[in-house]
Amino acid sequence: MSNTALLERPSTSTSTRPALRLVTDRPAPTPPAAQRNLPAGTTPRGFALYVGFDEAKATASGVSLATIVDALRRTLAEVAPEAETYATVALAPVGAGGRDVDVVRLALHEPSAVARTKPEPSIADEPSSGGVVVDISRKRVVIDGDSAALTFKEFELLQYLVLREGRTIERTELVASLWQTDDKDAPGERTIDVHVRRLRAKLGRYEDVVRTVRGVGYRFDRHADVVIRYGHGTPSPDRF
Repeated sequence: MSNTALLERPSTSTSTRPALRLVTDRPAPTPPAAQRNLPAGTTPRGFALYVGFDEAKATASGVSLATIVDALRRTLAEVAPEAETYATVALAPVGAGGRDVDVVRLALHEPSAVARTKPEPSIADEPSSGGVVVDISRKRVVIDGDSAALTFKEFELLQYLVLREGRTIERTELVASLWQTDDKDAPGERTIDVHVRRLRAKLGRYEDVVRTVRGVGYRFDRHADVVIRYGHGTPSPDRF
């Protein structure tokens, strides 16, 4: 375990207030931004950690949101003394449904969460001119106004890259994520190239939206000819 901090409750305590102590190990050095497959011209300036945990659940667990925030801040102060922090509590109407973390992301106006609340476009809203629409919610791709005849696996492949915009995805990750390990039809690392070629063939003159990173894998970068449509329940790209 490296670059990790755990919040651990002592087995005995004379205090009536739940206590947390920090258990940290030596942090591993952070790789340079150039090694993290970041979009060109960008650099990390921090991160947002959305925590879905309401006050009732915290109380049932013997803690409070304030206790957790304080413990996280102390952890950060130990592993990164120069880091600045800002904490805010997400409020939602009493009885609001959905997963806590999704409610938090929406309340704090996280971009992809907000995008999912927008009304679904009708077919009439689709662009009549050239371009590609990747409709995540409807599981379809529209090219120059016509629906592309992608197979389910081809759409999954494109969606996986789109949701991880700006990140180079290795072939091993594509195989492990899109095929079950016991799937007899799961491709080898090199066979994934065949699936990409078939996908590109169906993208036609927009085939370059799926980029090859020689010796590594594939990636999708923001493209002027591509519109991404999100809907409710759209998965978020994993960053860590």
